Amino acid sequence: MKIENINTLGELKASGYQSKSIKEELRTNLREKIKSGKPVFEGVYGFENTVIPELERAILSRHNINLLGLRGQAKTRLARKMIELLDEYIPYVNGSEINDDPLNPISRYAKDLIAINGDATAISWLHRSDRFFEKLATPDVTVADLIGDVDPIKAANLKLSYADDRVIHFGMIPRANRCIFVINELPDLQARIQVALFNILQEGDIQIRGFKLRMPLDMQFVFTANPEDYTNRGNIVTPLKDRIGSQILTHYPETIEIARAITAQEANLDADQSDMVYVPSLAKDLLEQISFEARESEYIDNKSGVSARMSITAYENLLSTAERRALKAGDDKTSLRLSDFMGIIPSITGKVELVYEGEQEGAAYVAQNLIGSAIHTFFPGYFPKIEKLEKPDEKTPYTDLVEWFFAESGFELLDDATDEEYQSILGAIVPLEILVKKYQPQLEKEDKFFMKEFILWAMVEYKKLSKDRISEGYQFKDIYGSYISRL
Repeated sequence: MKIENINTLGELKASGYQSKSIKEELRTNLREKIKSGKPVFEGVYGFENTVIPELERAILSRHNINLLGLRGQAKTRLARKMIELLDEYIPYVNGSEINDDPLNPISRYAKDLIAINGDATAISWLHRSDRFFEKLATPDVTVADLIGDVDPIKAANLKLSYADDRVIHFGMIPRANRCIFVINELPDLQARIQVALFNILQEGDIQIRGFKLRMPLDMQFVFTANPEDYTNRGNIVTPLKDRIGSQILTHYPETIEIARAITAQEANLDADQSDMVYVPSLAKDLLEQISFEARESEYIDNKSGVSARMSITAYENLLSTAERRALKAGDDKTSLRLSDFMGIIPSITGKVELVYEGEQEGAAYVAQNLIGSAIHTFFPGYFPKIEKLEKPDEKTPYTDLVEWFFAESGFELLDDATDEEYQSILGAIVPLEILVKKYQPQLEKEDKFFMKEFILWAMVEYKKLSKDRISEGYQFKDIYGSYISRL
């Protein structure tokens, strides 16, 4: 008989079912996964050798956990993944507000019901997907919300005095008995509310409006916090920190490959976009490099962090920019262009906290600066380094390209140019073709025009060409011609 088909306390006892605490449940199932070699936190990238081993050790130690890290570091995702370490079903006394274990009831309701009905007491089964509770800590959260309060309506309906503990309305935490309970942004919780958690974490009893209830709640607490919050918005009070078994530091992706995997997993794209827009591998790398540049930028407050969500939303905007362009041109398919990166600026400006210098320059300028910095960083990995100082009359790999611009007075690359027009314009610049063939001979045919545009943007970043925004696109010129035109 499947255990979920057991409907009474007597049948449960006869089946030989043994109760376990939630921490023991998590520990037992984690041990099995580790022994079998199965991935424990599948779909969480970049933490395999850092955060996940520490989290596994905390679970094996039966600790309550605080995940400490900047925004967008998968703290909540890790907590939600812990659901997979719970048993598929657990029994509880039918009608219990706090998921009473039939073999070890703790509420007055469950104890009275079992005393009356004995082995005929009805039980139900709770699936692990229903054993996860999450609360965002905000300044307006009250003790009544989390722990509970006296319910005058219940007292009136049951004709009970306020001295009877049956008038209590349980808060979120007691109702999450035998479940994982996550409090996000813990420092935002007022100190007096944090104090209300002391006994629950350590002694297991709760107090509601003068009622001292010996209710050993069975909980797995997971807290998340941003280290910046300790100074900006509040603190985790010291006695509460002392009662949290393990504090685990999270971090941002350490490599472009990991960042790309996260973006590919999380980006909200449909089949139409994926089929319509071809994205060169270099474009994906550049997109992720923008976040890496932002975390080091002098214009951005690195203490507040740059969320992984910036790359995700930027990738969505990037494909939408190319999609919109193709739809306007009447094309069924298109290839991403470097100029499409201007479409990700709204995804950047809303996700970075600027320092004073950044505010002075403006969010849009900072976003464009990050895109340029990413191009500047990547270019030497594909083509010979452009030296800042060159000897007079010395020929470099880029001399012919610069001379082409001097002779031709530059060109315009319009935002809404069709693919045919775009390729025709770049194809007419012979030195670009020579550079690509010489230094990137193995390049995929579909990536060739993106690489050509990449060279142009890099030449601008290295001060060898100039780029000006016009109403409908960009104008590239040789840098000296640009100076002369301004005189």
